[in-house]
Amino acid sequence: METELSKKLGVEHAIFGFTPFPAVAAAITRAGGFGVLGAVRYTAPDELARDLDWMTKHTGGKPYGLDVVMPAKKVEGVTEADVEAMIPDGHRTYVEETLAKHGVPELAQGEASGWRITGWMEEVARNQLDVAFDYPIKLLANALGSPPADVITRAHDHGVLVAALAGSARHARHHAEAGIDVVVAQGYEAGGHTGEIASMVLVPEVVDAVHPLPVLAAGGIGSGEQVAAGLALGAQGAWLGSIWLTTEEADLHSRALTAKLLAAGSGDTVRSRALTGKPARQLRTEWTDAWDDPSGPGTLPMPLQGLLVAEAVSRIQKYEVAPLLGTPVGQIVGRMTSERSVQAIFDDLTRGFERAVERLGRIAGRSDRS
Repeated sequence: METELSKKLGVEHAIFGFTPFPAVAAAITRAGGFGVLGAVRYTAPDELARDLDWMTKHTGGKPYGLDVVMPAKKVEGVTEADVEAMIPDGHRTYVEETLAKHGVPELAQGEASGWRITGWMEEVARNQLDVAFDYPIKLLANALGSPPADVITRAHDHGVLVAALAGSARHARHHAEAGIDVVVAQGYEAGGHTGEIASMVLVPEVVDAVHPLPVLAAGGIGSGEQVAAGLALGAQGAWLGSIWLTTEEADLHSRALTAKLLAAGSGDTVRSRALTGKPARQLRTEWTDAWDDPSGPGTLPMPLQGLLVAEAVSRIQKYEVAPLLGTPVGQIVGRMTSERSVQAIFDDLTRGFERAVERLGRIAGRSDRS
């Protein structure tokens, strides 16, 4: 599964694995792919430095990358406290009423929320980059599109390629104009923030829109046959995220959540604003249903919604309240039916890719003979 991009980055297989777990990212790199560590949960620079130290030690000199979340335009003079003050009291009441309905206990006195949305704020992302550029990362990806121009320049000065996710050809062209090196065409099927165009339509549109920039196919990919399809559509690799959530190396801290993922079908996800304020594909739960209910107050825009529900999400996760328990995940969840190692998934991906290529080769051979 070598392409021009994978050769440029020095990886055996053109499979890019996004994950919030350092152990998973390192295992993806060791297996011959390109591990990309999600940085959004790191609010303290020393925590990110600790895990990048670990990544560097456990990737055997092979390349890996980092995924941050930062807007292209900065809003000056706005602090987290300022944003918190914008949240209406009625929305706070709705959160507490929904939690009380399901008997969700409060956190212990003095216990801080384990999940915050502050990683979406530019100041936090810039602090992450101050740490990251001291490490041998080879790719910097931004989940909110093109990062600010000075960040792109800084990455290039460090010899780091910059990638940005796009949900439409229009977004992709904007990234190309901004100086992005790699465009991740993320289709409707993907987990997390995603647009409304399905991968089969989106990938070739983006390939045409940004040629000759390399494109990675993303959204609903979890088999080697799907990787082959992405390459057939013109992509130079595949970007996989959800498939790693149920790996043995993943650390979800919740057996109940892992069980829900393993039991879910491809129709058990929903694009909801419940988590961050932007449409994000996730497991459908009574929590997402509550926020999508027309009788409720409705969600707030990003980042207000994320700050509003941060403590609630921590409480739901800590006490494993099954009806409310969820996570961002794509429609590929229907294929995630057992816990496997990262290496086992890679073995399946390579075998499936070989089957697809051989099948197409036979078809092409018959066509030639005719």
